[in-house]
Amino acid sequence: MSCTGGIRPPPEFLTRPCSIEALRWRAEWIRMETIRQIAGAGLGHYSSVFSAAELLAVLYYRTLRLDPANPQWTGRDKFLLGKGHIGVGLWPILADLGYFPAAWLDDFGQMDAPLTDHPVMRQVPGVDFSSGSLGHNLSVGVGMCLASRFRGGDDRTFVLLGDGELHEGQVWEAAMAASHYKLGNLVAIVDANGSSADGPTSDVMNIEPVAGRFEAFGWRAIEMDGHDVSRIVEVLDDLPDARTAVPTVIVARTLKGKGVSFMEAAPREWHLGFLGPDDRQRAEGEIRSRMR
Repeated sequence: MSCTGGIRPPPEFLTRPCSIEALRWRAEWIRMETIRQIAGAGLGHYSSVFSAAELLAVLYYRTLRLDPANPQWTGRDKFLLGKGHIGVGLWPILADLGYFPAAWLDDFGQMDAPLTDHPVMRQVPGVDFSSGSLGHNLSVGVGMCLASRFRGGDDRTFVLLGDGELHEGQVWEAAMAASHYKLGNLVAIVDANGSSADGPTSDVMNIEPVAGRFEAFGWRAIEMDGHDVSRIVEVLDDLPDARTAVPTVIVARTLKGKGVSFMEAAPREWHLGFLGPDDRQRAEGEIRSRMR
């Protein structure tokens, strides 16, 4: 692995799968890289990336079965970004793992650049499916898991959803189909940060109890602290065999804007925005203090 941007990890953090300490560092690195890319683009999603940083770090630096040298390897685990507006947090990871040159990051959000706010599978190696309007990717995950079943594979498909995304009816159609077809190779992770672009998620349309609703659709459900790296590792390391019959949902309780105090205090303000020089210095200072 290489490392993008201006921050170099300690040498012992360059191996994969990463240690718990290295995964914590990677989550902060994702936050720093997100700030760096958005600075060049002039506008971007901060707080939604920050709530998912630990989840992305553990998935890509420990859990997912991948081969960056062969992005279309049939036996790889697939990862679908339901909450596609956090693509800016995924790009430094894929560059770091070698899917595309790190120089691409410098053009994030520019006209005709491959890296945009939402992943586009035809433009970026390592992206298993495009995202745009939220709510589609759990259905796509069901299709991928069915295809794996037909070919006798033992790979998994992971779908990262936002809790606001659960307002979409298509999500629940997919949840029903996944249990009907006995897709134990499907893992949904809900980034339950409690906030959507329109306000507190359950004020817009109540989705609680999230775990209980998935269980009612025939899923195995686990709740956890989505910022506790040790717990995320424990849960993902303990997934049932992919050839079992019950899909798994992990409800990760997170905080939108996690890691930057003024974003945590005003998550909607920073759903889409831009850090001026003073705010950027404050944010990077807070994050950097945890990377020592």
